[in-house]
Amino acid sequence: MFSLLLAITLVAVLGAVFGVLLESVHALSRRMVPFGGGVLIGVALFWVLPEMAEFFRWPGALACIAAGFALLWFIDRFVYAVCPACSHTHHHENCETPLHGFAAPLLIAAAVHSAMDGWTATAAHSVAGFGAAFLTGIAFHKLPEGIALGVIARASMSSRLGAIAWCAAAESATLAGGGLETVLAPYFNAAAIHVVLAIAGGSFLYLGGHAIHGELRRSGPAPAFVPALTGVAGSSMLRFFLSGS
Repeated sequence: MFSLLLAITLVAVLGAVFGVLLESVHALSRRMVPFGGGVLIGVALFWVLPEMAEFFRWPGALACIAAGFALLWFIDRFVYAVCPACSHTHHHENCETPLHGFAAPLLIAAAVHSAMDGWTATAAHSVAGFGAAFLTGIAFHKLPEGIALGVIARASMSSRLGAIAWCAAAESATLAGGGLETVLAPYFNAAAIHVVLAIAGGSFLYLGGHAIHGELRRSGPAPAFVPALTGVAGSSMLRFFLSGS
């Protein structure tokens, strides 16, 4: 499991490096974000929800999914941006660094976000035939997230090398989250694990909708929905092939 978490972390770090080094990649990251959002929505609908319905029945599964969605909505609305690397639009055009002062809160929030990804992926790995879906969804989300994080960190910091180093540190929290889940796993029974995964599924729905809605506002329906529907279709086809194997 550690090697899988390490691979996810490296995907995010690589994305951050591209974001820091390539000035024009920001437009590319915006196109990738709705695709990653579609993958997350597909994983939630075609993997998480049916699995939770088998364990809790449909009313319990829908309640837990809704709880996860509502929790992230509350955090995003009243606490801090749930995916800060995908949502910052503020600019300080007259400053030496365009987003001066944003580095610390951005990187802290990204680290917490990454730790939650690591926790969720590790918990999902204990459910037979289920971990691959979470890992796929998280991996497709981490690449555009990493690129956007790199773009914003570079605009927030005067040193390119420093921006890369701090982005790598923030994304490495994925490993810490996975390790923490492993330590605490003996204290969770099967029902508790499934509740956590169902709530994570609801958070996938919110993150996916969040990514698509952001691109819809920026670029219009086609640039938002075409890659998003491709992501949904891809995750549903993965479910079909893996279920039949």
